[in-house]
Amino acid sequence: MKRTSLIIVGGVVALIVAYGVSVYNSLATASQEVAAAWSNVETQYQRRADLIPNLVNTVKGYATHESETLESVVAARAAATSITIDGANMTPAQFEQYVEAQGKVTSALGKLIAVAENYPDLKANQNFLELQAQLEGTENRISVERQRYNEVVKSFNKKVVTFPKNLLAGMFGFSAKEFFAAKEGTDTAPVVQF
Repeated sequence: MKRTSLIIVGGVVALIVAYGVSVYNSLATASQEVAAAWSNVETQYQRRADLIPNLVNTVKGYATHESETLESVVAARAAATSITIDGANMTPAQFEQYVEAQGKVTSALGKLIAVAENYPDLKANQNFLELQAQLEGTENRISVERQRYNEVVKSFNKKVVTFPKNLLAGMFGFSAKEFFAAKEGTDTAPVVQF
């Protein structure tokens, strides 16, 4: 009788340990997927940052008296590229800082493109047109990668917050990740005046 009880207790303990290991591995894998998706987002933002100097220099040749706009693009790029975040260990504050910096780059680029509209020779310049097309393609890639990131975060967060995994997630140090979301007021186009 005693031996049977020990076997049953041992079996139950083994099942609990196996379940715990399974949950941990599932959460660790999902966390790595979030980190990889974040890396893809950063890669596209870096691609955009790499295009900016070429775009600014092309516009500079035509729009010499628009230095304030050009400087704001360069400053926004510098601020955004100075922020690096580990996708697996990012805090909500780091995430917010990164998103805000990238939003400033987007806004500055929008103003730069608007400035270019005042220069017909620039608008016809093949180099500018090519850079503008690359920038547009990059913005689309950023959008796609942000959407993929949100999908991976949604999957991860479901694992972290649903019972009974949420009990083990907290014990193992896993917590919900931040989503990319539109900032309040981003549905309104920026006003550019000359």
